[in-house]
Amino acid sequence: MHTRTVFFISDGTGITAETFGNAILAQFEFNPRHVRLPFVDSVDKAHQVVRHVNHTAEIEGKKPIVFTTLVNVDIMQVLEEGCKGMLLDMFGTFVRPLEIELGMKSSHRIGRFSDVSKSKAYHDRIEAINFSLTHDDGQSTRDLEKSDVILVGVSRSGKTPTSLYLAMQHGLKAANYPLIPEDFDRQQLPGALVAHRKKIFGLSIQPERLAEIRNERRPNSHYASLENCRMEVGEAEAMMRRAGIRWLSTTTKSIEEIATTILQEIRPERLEY
Repeated sequence: MHTRTVFFISDGTGITAETFGNAILAQFEFNPRHVRLPFVDSVDKAHQVVRHVNHTAEIEGKKPIVFTTLVNVDIMQVLEEGCKGMLLDMFGTFVRPLEIELGMKSSHRIGRFSDVSKSKAYHDRIEAINFSLTHDDGQSTRDLEKSDVILVGVSRSGKTPTSLYLAMQHGLKAANYPLIPEDFDRQQLPGALVAHRKKIFGLSIQPERLAEIRNERRPNSHYASLENCRMEVGEAEAMMRRAGIRWLSTTTKSIEEIATTILQEIRPERLEY
């Protein structure tokens, strides 16, 4: 059961409010109920939000925690005057002091995705996502020279989610290619990848964890057996060592940690925003 409700309120998608809020909440060991209220872009909607928050406060007998990234002053004022939750105004906390320090007004732009039709970075990101989907799990080996990184590893080692995260969050064209028993028999990288060795990054995983994941997909199969998982992981790591490929174990790492490690190795400038 949740112990308290946390609201994430924004005049955009609410992703910034939720990401920032969750980073703070992670410092506390409790189990809140999350409610994201996006596109609160009018005074009327602000009043609806106030009623929602206040009703929750009455039912639970505790102040809801409210993270906001509202830009419009009139909309924010409605919350400040009527909300019975603990209001944490992230823009007010950070933007206004920066305006004073920098001696300039902020753009008060609503949402990180405004004017996307004019944003080259946004279109590059969409192109990267399409590239990563097309080149998922070795479906296509065309245009690999256009890739920023090629992830290799045994099946279910985390290649697909990492590829998509790199594309969506960082605009990287990330292909991924599975290492299979036929590759281990030849003791060589798949032929399509040899010319792109410098772009390759390997993902590995502990055999025990791999067996758990595969058993969820194909229970009691040779594919999911611990013996087979140990063989595949051992062969894949040996192949990556022989080929001089950088690699890491995904066993205890989040997608964010995996992606950041890859970025540090292949495109460190992407860590700068």
